[in-house]
Amino acid sequence: EAIIRRADEVVEIGPGAGDAGGQLLFHGTPAEMMECAESRTGDWLAGRRRLGGAQRRATQQGWVKVIGARGHNLQNVTVEFPLDVLCLVTGVSGAGKSTLVQQTLYPALAARLHKNGEKVSTKPPLDCDDVLGIGQLEDVVLIDQTPIGRSPRSNPLTYIKAFDPIRALFAEQPEARARGFGPSHFSFNVDGGRCEACQGDGYIAIDMQFMADVYMRCSECNGKRYRREVLEVKYRGVDIAEVLAMTAREAFTFFRGHKKIQSRLKHLIDVGLDYLRLGQPATALSGGEAQRLKLATYLLAKRGGGTLFVLDEPTTGLHYSDITKLVDCFESLLDVGHSLVIVEHNLQLMKAADYIIDVGPGAAGDGGRVV
Repeated sequence: EAIIRRADEVVEIGPGAGDAGGQLLFHGTPAEMMECAESRTGDWLAGRRRLGGAQRRATQQGWVKVIGARGHNLQNVTVEFPLDVLCLVTGVSGAGKSTLVQQTLYPALAARLHKNGEKVSTKPPLDCDDVLGIGQLEDVVLIDQTPIGRSPRSNPLTYIKAFDPIRALFAEQPEARARGFGPSHFSFNVDGGRCEACQGDGYIAIDMQFMADVYMRCSECNGKRYRREVLEVKYRGVDIAEVLAMTAREAFTFFRGHKKIQSRLKHLIDVGLDYLRLGQPATALSGGEAQRLKLATYLLAKRGGGTLFVLDEPTTGLHYSDITKLVDCFESLLDVGHSLVIVEHNLQLMKAADYIIDVGPGAAGDGGRVV
Protein backbone atom coordinates (compact mmCIF):
# COMPACT_ATOMS: atom_id res chain seq x y z
CA GLU A 1 0.00 0.00 0.00
CA ALA A 2 2.80 2.43 0.90
CA ILE A 3 4.48 1.91 -2.48
CA ILE A 4 1.22 2.37 -4.41
CA ARG A 5 0.44 5.63 -2.58
CA ARG A 6 3.93 6.96 -3.33
CA ALA A 7 3.78 6.04 -7.03
CA ASP A 8 3.74 8.71 -9.75
CA GLU A 9 1.70 6.56 -12.11
CA VAL A 10 -0.38 3.41 -11.52
CA VAL A 11 -1.51 0.89 -14.14
CA GLU A 12 -4.10 -1.64 -12.95
CA ILE A 13 -4.83 -4.86 -14.83
CA GLY A 14 -7.84 -7.03 -14.04
CA PRO A 15 -10.52 -7.29 -12.91
CA GLY A 16 -9.89 -10.94 -11.95
CA ALA A 17 -7.19 -13.55 -12.50
CA GLY A 18 -6.57 -15.81 -15.48
CA ASP A 19 -9.22 -15.50 -18.16
CA ALA A 20 -11.16 -13.09 -15.93
CA GLY A 21 -8.32 -10.58 -16.17
CA GLY A 22 -6.21 -9.11 -18.94
CA GLN A 23 -8.09 -5.82 -19.21
CA LEU A 24 -6.78 -2.34 -18.49
CA LEU A 25 -8.89 -1.11 -15.56
CA PHE A 26 -7.09 2.09 -14.70
CA HIS A 27 -4.14 4.29 -15.65
CA GLY A 28 -3.30 7.43 -13.71
CA THR A 29 -2.20 8.79 -10.33
CA PRO A 30 -2.98 7.11 -6.97
CA ALA A 31 -5.38 9.94 -6.10
CA GLU A 32 -7.30 9.41 -9.35
CA MET A 33 -7.30 5.67 -8.72
CA MET A 34 -9.15 6.14 -5.43
CA GLU A 35 -11.88 8.01 -7.32
CA CYS A 36 -12.20 5.32 -10.02
CA ALA A 37 -15.25 3.09 -9.51
CA GLU A 38 -13.82 0.33 -11.74
CA SER A 39 -10.57 0.04 -9.76
CA ARG A 40 -10.58 -2.80 -7.23
CA THR A 41 -7.31 -1.57 -5.76
CA GLY A 42 -8.77 1.93 -5.51
CA ASP A 43 -11.69 0.53 -3.50
CA TRP A 44 -9.27 -0.76 -0.87
CA LEU A 45 -7.08 2.36 -0.81
CA ALA A 46 -10.11 4.64 -0.44
CA GLY A 47 -11.64 2.49 2.29
CA ARG A 48 -14.73 1.53 0.26
CA ARG A 49 -13.74 -2.07 0.91
CA ARG A 50 -12.12 -3.31 4.09
CA LEU A 51 -11.59 -6.52 5.95
CA GLY A 52 -14.57 -7.21 8.22
CA GLY A 53 -14.05 -6.86 11.93
CA ALA A 54 -13.26 -10.41 13.00
CA GLN A 55 -14.46 -11.72 16.33
CA ARG A 56 -11.28 -12.36 18.31
CA ARG A 57 -10.85 -15.89 19.58
CA ALA A 58 -9.95 -16.36 23.22
CA THR A 59 -6.40 -17.55 23.93
CA GLN A 60 -7.16 -19.87 26.84
CA GLN A 61 -7.23 -23.15 24.89
CA GLY A 62 -3.58 -23.98 25.56
CA TRP A 63 -0.08 -22.90 24.62
CA VAL A 64 3.11 -24.24 23.10
CA LYS A 65 6.09 -22.71 24.86
CA VAL A 66 9.64 -22.30 23.53
CA ILE A 67 12.10 -21.79 26.40
CA GLY A 68 15.51 -20.14 26.03
CA ALA A 69 15.69 -19.84 22.22
CA ARG A 70 19.14 -18.54 21.25
CA GLY A 71 19.70 -19.54 17.62
CA HIS A 72 21.31 -16.86 15.39
CA ASN A 73 20.33 -13.47 16.85
CA LEU A 74 17.65 -14.68 19.32
CA GLN A 75 18.64 -13.45 22.75
CA ASN A 76 17.63 -16.36 25.01
CA VAL A 77 13.93 -15.62 24.56
CA THR A 78 11.00 -17.57 25.99
CA VAL A 79 7.85 -17.35 23.88
CA GLU A 80 4.35 -18.77 24.32
CA PHE A 81 2.33 -19.50 21.17
CA PRO A 82 -1.44 -19.78 21.81
CA LEU A 83 -3.27 -22.74 20.22
CA ASP A 84 -6.62 -22.85 18.36
CA VAL A 85 -6.16 -19.25 17.20
CA LEU A 86 -4.62 -17.22 14.36
CA CYS A 87 -1.25 -16.19 15.82
CA LEU A 88 1.04 -13.84 13.87
CA VAL A 89 4.76 -13.34 14.44
CA THR A 90 5.70 -9.87 13.18
CA GLY A 91 8.78 -7.62 13.12
CA VAL A 92 11.23 -5.95 10.78
CA SER A 93 13.25 -7.99 8.28
CA GLY A 94 16.13 -9.73 10.05
CA ALA A 95 14.53 -9.42 13.51
CA GLY A 96 14.57 -13.20 14.07
CA LYS A 97 11.02 -14.21 13.12
CA SER A 98 11.97 -17.10 10.84
CA THR A 99 14.71 -18.20 13.26
CA LEU A 100 12.13 -18.46 16.04
CA VAL A 101 9.29 -20.06 14.07
CA GLN A 102 10.75 -22.02 11.16
CA GLN A 103 14.16 -22.93 12.55
CA THR A 104 13.34 -23.47 16.22
CA LEU A 105 9.61 -24.06 16.91
CA TYR A 106 8.72 -26.10 13.80
CA PRO A 107 11.69 -28.52 13.69
CA ALA A 108 11.51 -29.09 17.46
CA LEU A 109 7.82 -30.04 17.21
CA ALA A 110 8.36 -32.09 14.03
CA ALA A 111 11.18 -34.12 15.57
CA ARG A 112 8.98 -35.15 18.51
CA LEU A 113 5.66 -35.59 16.70
CA HIS A 114 7.13 -37.51 13.76
CA LYS A 115 9.15 -40.06 15.74
CA ASN A 116 8.50 -42.70 13.07
CA GLY A 117 10.79 -40.69 10.79
CA GLU A 118 8.23 -40.15 8.02
CA LYS A 119 8.25 -36.37 7.94
CA VAL A 120 11.12 -35.36 10.21
CA SER A 121 12.60 -31.99 9.30
CA THR A 122 15.95 -32.41 7.55
CA LYS A 123 17.59 -29.83 9.81
CA PRO A 124 17.64 -30.09 13.62
CA PRO A 125 16.14 -27.19 15.59
CA LEU A 126 18.40 -24.31 16.60
CA ASP A 127 19.45 -24.05 20.22
CA CYS A 128 16.78 -23.74 22.89
CA ASP A 129 16.35 -25.22 26.38
CA ASP A 130 13.00 -26.91 25.77
CA VAL A 131 9.65 -26.85 23.99
CA LEU A 132 6.59 -27.50 26.16
CA GLY A 133 2.95 -28.25 25.33
CA ILE A 134 3.62 -30.77 22.55
CA GLY A 135 1.13 -33.24 24.05
CA GLN A 136 -1.75 -30.98 22.95
CA LEU A 137 -0.85 -31.46 19.25
CA GLU A 138 -1.42 -34.36 16.89
CA ASP A 139 0.70 -32.99 14.05
CA VAL A 140 2.68 -29.99 12.82
CA VAL A 141 2.76 -28.94 9.16
CA LEU A 142 4.93 -26.35 7.42
CA ILE A 143 3.19 -24.83 4.40
CA ASP A 144 5.87 -22.92 2.54
CA GLN A 145 6.22 -21.62 -1.02
CA THR A 146 8.44 -24.41 -2.35
CA PRO A 147 7.19 -25.92 -5.67
CA ILE A 148 4.63 -28.74 -5.37
CA GLY A 149 6.38 -30.77 -8.07
CA ARG A 150 9.52 -30.66 -10.16
CA SER A 151 7.95 -32.40 -13.15
CA PRO A 152 5.63 -30.74 -15.69
CA ARG A 153 3.49 -33.89 -15.36
CA SER A 154 2.39 -32.76 -11.91
CA ASN A 155 -0.55 -30.35 -12.06
CA PRO A 156 -3.31 -28.96 -9.80
CA LEU A 157 -5.69 -31.77 -10.80
CA THR A 158 -3.30 -34.55 -9.79
CA TYR A 159 -2.19 -32.70 -6.66
CA ILE A 160 -5.70 -32.45 -5.18
CA LYS A 161 -6.38 -36.04 -6.33
CA ALA A 162 -9.36 -35.04 -8.47
CA PHE A 163 -7.94 -36.72 -11.59
CA ASP A 164 -8.76 -40.26 -10.36
CA PRO A 165 -12.56 -39.79 -10.19
CA ILE A 166 -12.51 -37.89 -13.51
CA ARG A 167 -10.63 -40.72 -15.24
CA ALA A 168 -13.04 -43.25 -13.70
CA LEU A 169 -15.96 -41.22 -15.06
CA PHE A 170 -14.54 -41.26 -18.59
CA ALA A 171 -13.89 -45.02 -18.32
CA GLU A 172 -17.62 -45.51 -17.59
CA GLN A 173 -18.70 -43.97 -20.88
CA PRO A 174 -20.19 -46.42 -23.45
CA GLU A 175 -17.51 -45.60 -26.04
CA ALA A 176 -14.75 -46.36 -23.51
CA ARG A 177 -16.36 -49.66 -22.51
CA ALA A 178 -16.79 -50.69 -26.12
CA ARG A 179 -13.06 -50.14 -26.70
CA GLY A 180 -12.01 -51.78 -23.45
CA PHE A 181 -10.58 -48.57 -21.99
CA GLY A 182 -10.08 -48.41 -18.22
CA PRO A 183 -9.22 -45.39 -16.03
CA SER A 184 -5.48 -45.84 -16.79
CA HIS A 185 -6.11 -45.13 -20.48
CA PHE A 186 -7.06 -41.57 -19.50
CA SER A 187 -3.75 -40.97 -17.73
CA PHE A 188 -0.88 -39.32 -19.61
CA ASN A 189 1.66 -40.79 -17.18
CA VAL A 190 1.43 -44.47 -18.16
CA ASP A 191 1.38 -46.50 -21.37
CA GLY A 192 -2.00 -47.23 -22.87
CA GLY A 193 -3.87 -44.08 -23.73
CA ARG A 194 -1.13 -41.51 -23.89
CA CYS A 195 0.52 -40.38 -27.11
CA GLU A 196 3.62 -42.53 -27.53
CA ALA A 197 5.41 -40.00 -29.74
CA CYS A 198 5.76 -37.51 -26.86
CA GLN A 199 5.16 -39.97 -23.98
CA GLY A 200 2.19 -37.90 -22.83
CA ASP A 201 4.15 -34.65 -22.47
CA GLY A 202 2.40 -32.86 -25.36
CA TYR A 203 5.78 -31.43 -26.36
CA ILE A 204 9.01 -32.92 -27.66
CA ALA A 205 12.37 -31.62 -26.44
CA ILE A 206 14.93 -30.98 -29.16
CA ASP A 207 18.52 -31.08 -27.96
CA MET A 208 20.30 -27.93 -29.16
CA GLN A 209 23.68 -29.13 -27.82
CA PHE A 210 25.34 -25.89 -26.70
CA MET A 211 22.08 -23.98 -26.20
CA ALA A 212 18.98 -24.58 -24.07
CA ASP A 213 16.64 -27.32 -25.32
CA VAL A 214 13.82 -26.19 -27.59
CA TYR A 215 10.34 -27.59 -26.98
CA MET A 216 8.13 -28.23 -30.01
CA ARG A 217 4.46 -29.15 -29.86
CA CYS A 218 4.06 -32.83 -30.63
CA SER A 219 2.93 -33.22 -34.25
CA GLU A 220 1.32 -36.58 -33.48
CA CYS A 221 -1.19 -35.43 -30.83
CA ASN A 222 -0.94 -31.66 -31.43
CA GLY A 223 -0.09 -31.10 -27.79
CA LYS A 224 -3.14 -32.96 -26.46
CA ARG A 225 -1.07 -35.74 -24.84
CA TYR A 226 -3.44 -38.58 -25.78
CA ARG A 227 -3.97 -41.04 -28.64
CA ARG A 228 -6.73 -40.18 -31.09
CA GLU A 229 -8.84 -43.18 -29.99
CA VAL A 230 -8.85 -41.96 -26.38
CA LEU A 231 -9.85 -38.43 -27.41
CA GLU A 232 -12.86 -39.89 -29.24
CA VAL A 233 -14.31 -40.86 -25.84
CA LYS A 234 -16.34 -37.89 -24.65
CA TYR A 235 -18.38 -36.95 -21.60
CA ARG A 236 -21.03 -34.29 -22.26
CA GLY A 237 -19.32 -33.63 -25.58
CA VAL A 238 -15.91 -32.97 -24.05
CA ASP A 239 -12.78 -35.14 -24.25
CA ILE A 240 -10.19 -35.65 -21.50
CA ALA A 241 -7.71 -33.17 -23.02
CA GLU A 242 -10.40 -30.46 -23.05
CA VAL A 243 -11.07 -31.15 -19.36
CA LEU A 244 -7.39 -30.53 -18.60
CA ALA A 245 -7.67 -27.19 -20.44
CA MET A 246 -10.58 -26.04 -18.23
CA THR A 247 -10.14 -23.66 -15.31
CA ALA A 248 -11.12 -24.92 -11.86
CA ARG A 249 -14.28 -22.79 -11.94
CA GLU A 250 -15.30 -24.01 -15.42
CA ALA A 251 -14.73 -27.62 -14.36
CA PHE A 252 -16.76 -27.12 -11.17
CA THR A 253 -19.76 -26.12 -13.28
CA PHE A 254 -19.11 -28.79 -15.91
CA PHE A 255 -19.02 -31.68 -13.42
CA ARG A 256 -22.35 -30.78 -11.83
CA GLY A 257 -23.91 -33.75 -10.13
CA HIS A 258 -20.55 -35.35 -9.30
CA LYS A 259 -20.07 -34.39 -5.68
CA LYS A 260 -16.71 -36.12 -5.23
CA ILE A 261 -15.15 -34.15 -8.09
CA GLN A 262 -16.88 -30.89 -7.21
CA SER A 263 -15.88 -31.07 -3.53
CA ARG A 264 -12.21 -31.23 -4.51
CA LEU A 265 -12.50 -28.45 -7.08
CA LYS A 266 -14.38 -26.26 -4.61
CA HIS A 267 -11.33 -26.05 -2.37
CA LEU A 268 -9.28 -24.68 -5.28
CA ILE A 269 -11.96 -22.01 -5.67
CA ASP A 270 -12.01 -21.34 -1.90
CA VAL A 271 -8.27 -20.57 -1.82
CA GLY A 272 -8.60 -18.19 -4.77
CA LEU A 273 -7.20 -20.52 -7.45
CA ASP A 274 -10.40 -20.75 -9.51
CA TYR A 275 -8.53 -19.35 -12.54
CA LEU A 276 -5.90 -22.13 -12.72
CA ARG A 277 -6.04 -24.52 -15.66
CA LEU A 278 -6.42 -28.05 -14.32
CA GLY A 279 -3.60 -29.36 -16.51
CA GLN A 280 -1.25 -26.43 -15.90
CA PRO A 281 2.23 -27.82 -15.08
CA ALA A 282 3.16 -27.50 -11.41
CA THR A 283 6.48 -26.00 -12.50
CA ALA A 284 4.59 -22.99 -13.92
CA LEU A 285 2.92 -22.10 -10.59
CA SER A 286 4.21 -19.17 -8.55
CA GLY A 287 5.37 -19.70 -4.96
CA GLY A 288 2.15 -18.15 -3.62
CA GLU A 289 0.01 -20.36 -5.85
CA ALA A 290 1.90 -23.46 -4.70
CA GLN A 291 1.37 -22.47 -1.07
CA ARG A 292 -2.38 -22.00 -1.55
CA LEU A 293 -2.60 -25.30 -3.42
CA LYS A 294 -1.04 -27.04 -0.41
CA LEU A 295 -3.55 -25.24 1.80
CA ALA A 296 -6.39 -26.58 -0.38
CA THR A 297 -5.22 -30.17 0.19
CA TYR A 298 -5.41 -29.72 3.96
CA LEU A 299 -8.89 -28.21 3.67
CA LEU A 300 -9.80 -31.31 1.66
CA ALA A 301 -8.54 -33.68 4.33
CA LYS A 302 -11.25 -32.54 6.79
CA ARG A 303 -9.26 -34.02 9.62
CA GLY A 304 -10.25 -33.21 13.16
CA GLY A 305 -8.38 -30.53 15.05
CA GLY A 306 -4.99 -30.84 16.65
CA THR A 307 -2.64 -29.78 13.83
CA LEU A 308 -0.43 -26.71 14.09
CA PHE A 309 0.07 -25.10 10.69
CA VAL A 310 3.19 -22.95 10.26
CA LEU A 311 3.28 -20.50 7.33
CA ASP A 312 5.87 -17.98 6.17
CA GLU A 313 4.49 -14.78 4.63
CA PRO A 314 1.54 -16.35 2.78
CA THR A 315 0.33 -12.93 1.55
CA THR A 316 3.44 -12.38 -0.61
CA GLY A 317 2.30 -11.31 -4.09
CA LEU A 318 -1.38 -11.26 -3.17
CA HIS A 319 -3.90 -8.48 -3.77
CA TYR A 320 -6.13 -7.20 -0.96
CA SER A 321 -9.03 -9.24 -2.38
CA ASP A 322 -6.91 -12.40 -2.46
CA ILE A 323 -5.92 -11.91 1.19
CA THR A 324 -9.60 -11.81 2.14
CA LYS A 325 -10.01 -15.29 0.60
CA LEU A 326 -6.88 -16.47 2.40
CA VAL A 327 -8.29 -15.31 5.74
CA ASP A 328 -11.47 -17.28 4.99
CA CYS A 329 -9.31 -20.41 4.47
CA PHE A 330 -7.59 -19.82 7.79
CA GLU A 331 -11.00 -19.47 9.44
CA SER A 332 -12.03 -22.85 8.00
CA LEU A 333 -8.98 -24.52 9.54
CA LEU A 334 -9.52 -22.84 12.90
CA ASP A 335 -13.21 -23.76 12.98
CA VAL A 336 -12.35 -27.48 13.10
CA GLY A 337 -9.81 -27.02 15.89
CA HIS A 338 -6.48 -26.50 14.13
CA SER A 339 -3.94 -23.83 15.09
CA LEU A 340 -2.00 -21.33 12.96
CA VAL A 341 1.35 -19.63 13.54
CA ILE A 342 2.21 -17.28 10.68
CA VAL A 343 5.29 -15.14 10.05
CA GLU A 344 3.85 -12.04 8.38
CA HIS A 345 4.27 -8.29 7.74
CA ASN A 346 0.90 -7.64 6.12
CA LEU A 347 -1.30 -5.09 7.96
CA GLN A 348 -4.50 -6.61 6.58
CA LEU A 349 -3.66 -10.01 8.05
CA MET A 350 -2.56 -8.43 11.33
CA LYS A 351 -6.04 -6.93 11.69
CA ALA A 352 -7.55 -10.40 11.27
CA ALA A 353 -5.23 -12.01 13.85
CA ASP A 354 -6.30 -13.16 17.30
CA TYR A 355 -2.81 -12.76 18.80
CA ILE A 356 0.43 -11.06 17.74
CA ILE A 357 4.01 -11.72 18.84
CA ASP A 358 6.31 -8.87 17.73
CA VAL A 359 10.03 -9.66 17.45
CA GLY A 360 12.65 -6.92 17.28
CA PRO A 361 12.99 -4.05 17.77
CA GLY A 362 15.63 -3.93 15.04
CA ALA A 363 17.45 -6.39 12.78
CA ALA A 364 20.38 -8.74 13.49
CA GLY A 365 22.09 -7.76 16.78
CA ASP A 366 19.44 -5.09 17.43
CA GLY A 367 16.67 -7.70 17.29
CA GLY A 368 16.06 -11.14 18.68
CA ARG A 369 13.83 -10.01 21.56
CA VAL A 370 10.06 -10.15 22.10
CA VAL A 371 8.86 -6.58 21.87
